[in-house]
Amino acid sequence: MAVHFSLMFLFGLLGNAISCMVCLAPLPTFYQIWKKKTSQGFQSIPYVIGLFSAMLWLFYALFAKDAMLLITINVFTFFMQTFYIALYLFYATSKDRRTTLKLLSFFNVVGFGAICSFTLAFTHGVVRVQVLGWICMVFSLCVFVAPLAIVRKVIKTKSVEFMPISLSFFLTLSAVMWFMYGFLKKDPYVAVPNILGFSFGIVQMVLYLVYRKSSTPNNSADDLPLKKEVVIDMAKLGDQQINQVVPVDPAAVPPELLIINVAGEEEENRRKEQLNKHMNKGGMVFNDS
Repeated sequence: MAVHFSLMFLFGLLGNAISCMVCLAPLPTFYQIWKKKTSQGFQSIPYVIGLFSAMLWLFYALFAKDAMLLITINVFTFFMQTFYIALYLFYATSKDRRTTLKLLSFFNVVGFGAICSFTLAFTHGVVRVQVLGWICMVFSLCVFVAPLAIVRKVIKTKSVEFMPISLSFFLTLSAVMWFMYGFLKKDPYVAVPNILGFSFGIVQMVLYLVYRKSSTPNNSADDLPLKKEVVIDMAKLGDQQINQVVPVDPAAVPPELLIINVAGEEEENRRKEQLNKHMNKGGMVFNDS
């Protein structure tokens, strides 16, 4: 029994640690939002859903038995998602701000309020825990199904450009930890959704291994952009050194002028004349070794 409890606590602790890292993953995004003073077209719905999920699991954990580890991670998630949403609202456009407030009203005020009112008014004891557990489990299953859109896009485009593998890995690892915690605790409402969670995670990582080479950019010569600047570098004209950057279309430069190796005073004068002539056409390159 002691070993069983220790393993359950260990998996719960690991689940807390990994979930905290996943929860902190959006920090670079919000740093950019704060730095640029704009929401940059980012959507707020993942953070609204994250807040709603944390509120549901907190409400469930308050009535469940021995659920302190569920409380700790969801309190942390609650405050982080609140911080993200507040920062988003501060820098969002008027349209995005209105959309976010509507989502918050629907999920976190009306939706959560209705769940609280129903369960507190019509359920008691074990039945209340079961009803809240089912609500949390169904909602978590819906959230875990969301990556199917990314999976479909990867298969369709044969590219993993839109699938962040590091996030998929940590979400899968988190699902494994919480499944083991729920399994050892004999809590099906925690264990069952995470079966789907790590199953989808494994699928995503397999797809990444299959299609990662297809996502490697092909930098052929035809794909390379033409340079808009060419350096004119002439060793010595008399006693003067010339080193100048001129906007130019390289295709407009005559091939015979790309490399010129000259010696003597006459050649220097000829190069000056060529420079003056072709500067009017858009630019020119001299290269002395």
